[in-house]
Amino acid sequence: MGEFKRIGILTSGGDCAGLNAVIRAVVCRAVDTYNWEVLGIRQATQGLMSSPPQFMPLDFDKVDGLLTKGGTVLGTTNKGDPFAFPMPDGTVPDRSEDIIAGYRELGLDAIIGIGGDGSLAILRRLALQGNLNLVAIPKTIDNDLGSTEHSIGFDTAVNIATEALDRLHFTAASHSRVMILEVMGRDAGHIAISAGIAGGADVILIPEIPYTIANVCQKIYDRQNQGKNYSLIVVSEAVRTEEGEPVMSTNRLGQSRLGGIGQYLSDKICDCSGAETRVTVLGHIQRGGTPSPLDRLTASAFGVAAVDLIAEDKYDQMVSWQNRQVVSVPIADAIAQYRAVDLNGTLVKTARGLSICLGD
Repeated sequence: MGEFKRIGILTSGGDCAGLNAVIRAVVCRAVDTYNWEVLGIRQATQGLMSSPPQFMPLDFDKVDGLLTKGGTVLGTTNKGDPFAFPMPDGTVPDRSEDIIAGYRELGLDAIIGIGGDGSLAILRRLALQGNLNLVAIPKTIDNDLGSTEHSIGFDTAVNIATEALDRLHFTAASHSRVMILEVMGRDAGHIAISAGIAGGADVILIPEIPYTIANVCQKIYDRQNQGKNYSLIVVSEAVRTEEGEPVMSTNRLGQSRLGGIGQYLSDKICDCSGAETRVTVLGHIQRGGTPSPLDRLTASAFGVAAVDLIAEDKYDQMVSWQNRQVVSVPIADAIAQYRAVDLNGTLVKTARGLSICLGD
């Protein structure tokens, strides 16, 4: 069975459905198969940065019922670069050595980090600096991480967006309106194009394909000429204006975030076509709720595989779903390969084959 190990696990970056299922799988495999000890690190690297480190011991009782639970019981954060960490006094010191010290203080033999490209880049830099044993698990609802066909959280987000489109069909038809659904997608349009095809959208706008309002309005005219007085549009939040400007919203703290392209399109389409428009912004609804069966399956497979990599002393690796099986790839390769929507890929060809307008 090999030597005893004490391993840590943390969730970093934005939350999504399926994180708790990973935690459950890691504990089940590590405890039942290898008789190891598992420590859950609270609030990502901030738990290791704290003095003393903030963690919770994980056993079968602690993870019972986590398979279907959304979010992460460990907590997470997507703020505060540990190499330039913002402090209350306005300074931004390098606190990377505090995180490495926390790893040492807990006596960890290895750590499993669950995150997207940004989180995994930071974790790998920490691991190299401190000679820490790191295994990574990909999660991002955007599904834009390289070297893997599936990332945890994506399928659930697509399911939620598809259900929203299903519901919007009826109210759009009842009122002869153009319904615009704005979905997440920081840089890539994977959620928009997948949900748009599955949900029967008439127009799908993604950041990878330039569009014109005239082309969108022409699709609406074409449908009206066919006796269809309503249309469904799904748009990724990262889509820009016709002039190429990002659409941002700013909160009271002065923080800017992507958001508002749906309303921009609504105003432009109303001016162009005279159609009555309504906008629905899904926002964080796509991150929450019960994980889909595919996300549970992927999470379970990834968790088991990550523990097995530690048992084999294979580090600086990320588990990946390729060709219907789980394999491992170097973390450096995974975070170096940004995965946008393939303009010559199956989904784009399918959308065009179904006469869905992509705006170009």
